[in-house]
Amino acid sequence: MLVYKEAFLDIERQIQVFLSGGANVVPLEALKEKLKKGTPLRVKLGVDPTAPDLHLGHAVPLRKLRQLQNIGHQVVLIIGDGTALIGDPSGRNSTRPPLTAEEIAENAATYVSQAFKILNKEKTELVWNGNWLTPLTLAEILRLSSNFTVARILERDDFSNRYKQEQPISLHEFLYPVMQAYDSVVVEADMEIGGTDQLFNLLAGRELMEKMGMEPQVCLTLPLLEGTDGKNKMSKTYGNYIGITDEPADMFGKVMSIPDELMPRYYHLTSSYDLSEVEEILAALESGSLHPNLAKRRLAANIVIEYWGANAAVEAEAAFDKVFKDHGLPEDIPVFEGELVVDDSGEVYLPQLLAASGLAASASEARRLIDNGGVKVAGEAQPAGAYHTAAAILIGSVLQVGKRRHIRIE
Repeated sequence: MLVYKEAFLDIERQIQVFLSGGANVVPLEALKEKLKKGTPLRVKLGVDPTAPDLHLGHAVPLRKLRQLQNIGHQVVLIIGDGTALIGDPSGRNSTRPPLTAEEIAENAATYVSQAFKILNKEKTELVWNGNWLTPLTLAEILRLSSNFTVARILERDDFSNRYKQEQPISLHEFLYPVMQAYDSVVVEADMEIGGTDQLFNLLAGRELMEKMGMEPQVCLTLPLLEGTDGKNKMSKTYGNYIGITDEPADMFGKVMSIPDELMPRYYHLTSSYDLSEVEEILAALESGSLHPNLAKRRLAANIVIEYWGANAAVEAEAAFDKVFKDHGLPEDIPVFEGELVVDDSGEVYLPQLLAASGLAASASEARRLIDNGGVKVAGEAQPAGAYHTAAAILIGSVLQVGKRRHIRIE
């Protein structure tokens, strides 16, 4: 049996770890009763490998799991190669496009390797739900589905909204919470973790376990992490994400760009500091004894160290200072390797170039960046509406978006 670290023998202190960072437990009293038994909880996180790369928002539940590993609980990481065939409808206003088995396998390999940058691999039980979902017979699927009513499934906001707005809901989407709930039955979960948008799915697991005569899991929900814009949840769609595979200097600079008021949330949800250290840092920040810039530097360095190591963090901070203090350019600016498309007038359509180089997610986003004064060519900001630039000016110059993203045109 695993033994809790001495500092966390007290149940109330354990509860503080569970709830740190704005987490919520449903129902809290059930968690306390489970902890009174004095045995490690089996804490489940199910992830569908729908994309190959993770950002700090994806890392939030993984980091919570690592906290719980550190106080002696057993983490069960479920790779949803079975549920990914359905697609999680949470927060969606349309049916997810189906993924092939090959795409799922490729994404899953990346997810697992990145997840173990955070989790203690030796203390993680890694399982794949396709192993028990794929062999289910029609009779077994019908038996599981009979535990839920259509009215119950329609209680979830995304289904309810789509139904009211007469948006199509595919029948297979109704099976998603049923299959995720069955995962909890199979792994005998004491707790399941997910974002606030996952509460319905988590409660479905609790409901199914109870109906099947098991002690039901408790549900721990975590807030969705805001991106660098301080407004929207972190997402590649919004261009406000910090990827855990971002280069160290880019990662450091992105963390430094978050609004000061987000620092407490980022310290709780993205740093590797333990709870007592976070409390100490935030108290110093609130009292004024720790300057916000220094606190943000400590946060940025901590995050870079987590994914790239201490040396990379030192170099990333030096690169940041060169750009922001000395107003210089980074030394390792990548070269654009694509083809420069030049029209009959000898000009390049800049939004297309920005999208092709990866400096913008799309041509439309690139136009917005230009209109907002966020694009420089050879050190000069492009005026609003200036979407065409002479190729002769671009060649040999640096194309810059914001203060951190650069590419050299050769």
